[in-house]
Amino acid sequence: MSPPKPKGVAEAVPVIAPTSEEDEEIIKSVVAGTTPSYSLESKLGDCKRAAAVRREALQRLTGKSLAGLPLDGFDYDSILGQCCEMPVGYVQIPVGIAGPLLLDGREYSVPMATTEGCLVASTNRGCKAIYVSGGATSVLLRDGMTRAPVVRFATAKRAAELKFFLEDPRNFDTLAIVFNKSSRFGRFQGIKCALAGKNLYIRFSCSTGDAMGMNMVSKGVQNVLDFLQTDFPDMDVIGISGNFCSDKKPAAVNWIEGRGKSVVCEAIIKEEVVKKVLKTNVASLVELNMLKNLTGSAMAGALGGFNAHASNIVSAVYIATGQDPAQNVESSHCITMMEAVNDGKDLHISVSMPSIEVGTVGGGTQLASQSACLNLLGVKGASKESPGSNSRLLATIVAGSVLAGELSLMSALAAGQLVKSHMKYNRSSKDVTKVSS
Repeated sequence: MSPPKPKGVAEAVPVIAPTSEEDEEIIKSVVAGTTPSYSLESKLGDCKRAAAVRREALQRLTGKSLAGLPLDGFDYDSILGQCCEMPVGYVQIPVGIAGPLLLDGREYSVPMATTEGCLVASTNRGCKAIYVSGGATSVLLRDGMTRAPVVRFATAKRAAELKFFLEDPRNFDTLAIVFNKSSRFGRFQGIKCALAGKNLYIRFSCSTGDAMGMNMVSKGVQNVLDFLQTDFPDMDVIGISGNFCSDKKPAAVNWIEGRGKSVVCEAIIKEEVVKKVLKTNVASLVELNMLKNLTGSAMAGALGGFNAHASNIVSAVYIATGQDPAQNVESSHCITMMEAVNDGKDLHISVSMPSIEVGTVGGGTQLASQSACLNLLGVKGASKESPGSNSRLLATIVAGSVLAGELSLMSALAAGQLVKSHMKYNRSSKDVTKVSS
């Protein structure tokens, strides 16, 4: 006897889309395995048509319907060769607006792509508290993307010789010239090495203009590795990335040294605002922050997670603006600090985020929806007047948004409002599977 179907789950019935005779033959050849699915774009010369054919072939192969996944209304040419392979549609994520966020004297309407109820509303409340208290201030401390290849020698002594050579200040200019040949915007900043026996991990850092810069720094690193082979012919390059970078993984090196943009953002929230807007008091917030974000996180052995929910805001802004959502891992490194000031009446709150990885050119930032969100923030594309300024501004906006999100969630927790608000905004009585399309 088959198990009962979960409530609200519709049966998956393949939908056979009407096709032309020519497309029908191609679909059959994909199903039969004679035409590779990945070759459809080049074979047909039409990205939209390729996606439709692939989608229909997939439905026939699996016996599962993709009826709820949109196909029309997307520019498939814009992702060819750079954003996504073998597309069969696209996923819709609603975008809400929090703000205005008053940051460094300017107002920003912050786009957040999320399916979590309460998140935009809560961040918006934090923005209001910051606004009526005079705004937030940010400082960008560092700006440098990293890549760390791993190389091996016959002996640890020989590996150490390369380490000393690379870290010698007298060799900086030579390495910079070699590295900088790869790009107009990538500029070598320095190297830090770590030795594990006869294996050497070389962590390069460079500025990358308005791009997030992973490809840019990798090209420069390859230039330097090729250059080093002359004096170190016995160097065996094991991999262009040896995880000492460290990308898309929680790592102490990013928490301590920083990666991408390192930003600190702060605000002083007035006592009456804490009471009227946030529905709590300064003493309760300070105590909760100490016991939750600091002590509680320490008890859990947190790595860069000394905050309430920084990743919630980072992920939502990243998806809306075309960033790499996987880099939420290190970009959400954040320590939230709260302190009573002005004779204990007002609240000083800050977030310190050492590894915000963002760009305003390349990758998903060029897609229409994401480009529109960047345009809303005033950071679309590359800055011609000051290369890198758009991506740096975006990083400060991310930090400012996190500040607002931390302030509001912590206030909800201190006031005992969290469960009540989620029951109101994060639950639906609608059975979406029964809504006719």
